[in-house]
Amino acid sequence: MSYEVLARKWRPGNFEELVGQAHVQRALVNGLDEDRLHHAYLFTGTRGVGKTTIARIFAKSLNCETGVTSKPCGQCSACQEIAEGRFVDLIEVDAASRTGVDDTRELLENVQYAPSRGRYKVYLIDEVHMFSKHSFNALLKTLEEPPPHVKFLLATTDPQKLPVTILSRCLQFNLKRLPIGLIVSHLQHILDAEKVEYDLVALQLLAEGADGSMRDGLSLLDQALAFGAGAIREQEVRDMLGTVSRDRVLNILQALLRRDAKAVLQEVAALSEFTPDYESVLAEMLSVLHHMMLARTVPEALDEYVSDREALLELSQQVSAEDLQLFYQIGLIGRRDLPLAPSDRGGFEMVLLRMLAFRPVQGSERAVAAASRTNRAPAQQPVAKPTATEQAAPQQPAQETSAPARPKSAGNRVTQDWRQILEGLAISGMVRQLAANCVLLEQNGNTIRLGLDKGHRQLLSSKAEKRLQQALGEYFDADIRLEIDTGADKSAETPAQAESRERDERQQQAEKSIEEDGFVQAMKETFNAEVIPGSVRPTAEDK
Repeated sequence: MSYEVLARKWRPGNFEELVGQAHVQRALVNGLDEDRLHHAYLFTGTRGVGKTTIARIFAKSLNCETGVTSKPCGQCSACQEIAEGRFVDLIEVDAASRTGVDDTRELLENVQYAPSRGRYKVYLIDEVHMFSKHSFNALLKTLEEPPPHVKFLLATTDPQKLPVTILSRCLQFNLKRLPIGLIVSHLQHILDAEKVEYDLVALQLLAEGADGSMRDGLSLLDQALAFGAGAIREQEVRDMLGTVSRDRVLNILQALLRRDAKAVLQEVAALSEFTPDYESVLAEMLSVLHHMMLARTVPEALDEYVSDREALLELSQQVSAEDLQLFYQIGLIGRRDLPLAPSDRGGFEMVLLRMLAFRPVQGSERAVAAASRTNRAPAQQPVAKPTATEQAAPQQPAQETSAPARPKSAGNRVTQDWRQILEGLAISGMVRQLAANCVLLEQNGNTIRLGLDKGHRQLLSSKAEKRLQQALGEYFDADIRLEIDTGADKSAETPAQAESRERDERQQQAEKSIEEDGFVQAMKETFNAEVIPGSVRPTAEDK
């Protein structure tokens, strides 16, 4: 008897055998059990996650001789013929090979006729996004109002290419990529049933290579069985996949963390004896760095099936999060640029040496280093940009506080700056905004005359004016008469305008300092980095 590949031999025959996709399984099972059946279903998702398998199980459920059920018997002629792909009322179509409108019209000609054998005539159209525009138009009317004996099951890996008119007429189910742990456990189940010896790490490698696809995982498992003469071993799987041992990658990372350039190059030399694919080595290193970052920040998020899990947990505590992020970024860029290097090994070595050449520093260290190089004030730190409200409005005290010591009369302060007076007033909120947008026009004895900027007339109210007059009286310890003029010529700068101007000047100086900072310039040149516009803000010391 000929050998049957694992992907076909272990294809689920009912919903109970289905691995993953519980959200889709639950919806379909409830619909079948409660007899709430739609006429068109759309299954989307990447390759090998179960779209066609679920459609075939659903077709069995509709046509099982025991009746419409979520648990088809699998023994009747209808179930067996559907499983073998020869059920006359299950019309499977590969849209990629039948894209023309004539093909679609020919396909739909027999929709009106009752099924020959089964309860329903089921149209299973795979890769439906490959249909042409005219084919979709031909399908549209039938899809909207099909005969009661017809069900459409559509499957696609690219639902974005489907017209919205098609999407709106289907129940849509998005199948998820399968997690590594689920693929590993299913491969274990299959190998136990097949009585095949295996290494758990080897299954982990196969699951990672499957990239979320159970079918790809089973195909790789078949390949590994052939490669390993009926057994699944880690080294043989690595040889088959072209991956290097994670131990070698960990050795390189440990040398990097020690900042030992000689040891790093020695590890690369030892690795080169196996003629590795350096792009794959970088990919493995990025995977390790990703797992280390998870282990450092959220250890419980690190999958239990990750190879060398304990070593990763231990190693992650020996490195800062900043170093991990920088190594990862350098590795990503290096992997992209590796084809441009004169040799793969030389390019790989340069990536590692670049990881040694740079290390993140704290903001204070960076400022001191920049100041020593340029003999200027420490650079400003890139932080969030001030909001528009913060830029427009003057800084206000959190609450009214007792005013500082003040003179006994107003007469000896004619010459005092209005902004200085404002700083000594025990006011806040709208009252302070009113005062900040005024200029001192005249001070005659105990009479103070202010000019209010025309653009802020809405701030003037009898209540605010009375409160400001009271605060001035407390400040001068005198009976103050206040007049606020909204029509006088005011050439002087208001405190609000002065603060806004000074804030803009500090912002410009901060941005200039960042642009001139030696570390920032090095990051730009090395990584093609750029300062995010509006992300620079003066330090507290400069405000």
